[in-house]
Amino acid sequence: MPAPHVIAAVLWAVILGFAGGILTEIGPWYRNLRKPAWQPPDWLFGPAWTVILGLAAWAAVLAWNGAPDETGRMTVLALFATNFVFHFLWSPLFFTRRRPDWALVEVPFLWVSVLALTIGLRPYSVLATWLIVPYLAWVSFAACLNVTIVRLNAPFGRDGSAD
Repeated sequence: MPAPHVIAAVLWAVILGFAGGILTEIGPWYRNLRKPAWQPPDWLFGPAWTVILGLAAWAAVLAWNGAPDETGRMTVLALFATNFVFHFLWSPLFFTRRRPDWALVEVPFLWVSVLALTIGLRPYSVLATWLIVPYLAWVSFAACLNVTIVRLNAPFGRDGSAD
């Protein structure tokens, strides 16, 4: 049986991936938003997040294994727990609440949590840090996409539609 920290890392990735998929409704509201020409096709987001979250789970295991003591392991846990919260919040704001503007307010917190992973895991595993870099790049790209969607569609009303 895998070690508990391996199971926890896999669950972290699966829960975030599953929740993101469930909370991301590509329906009429989303289809009617104006989006930039450089936005990737909708089908690409699922595979991209699967790879990114898988790499991050691997990074969690490497960092946990590389932590020399309980304080180091708690640091790894705190970094991933914080990231979990900010990662989880974005999709409900954007898709469920239909408020890309609110998601845009939240995205810097998500970005900083990924940057914190990138920096905070380095003392425990250099490879773990590199495994987080695609996550940081993707969230940076998604933040630019979020900004552009807000600019093209704002303001957003109480029902989430662009006014």
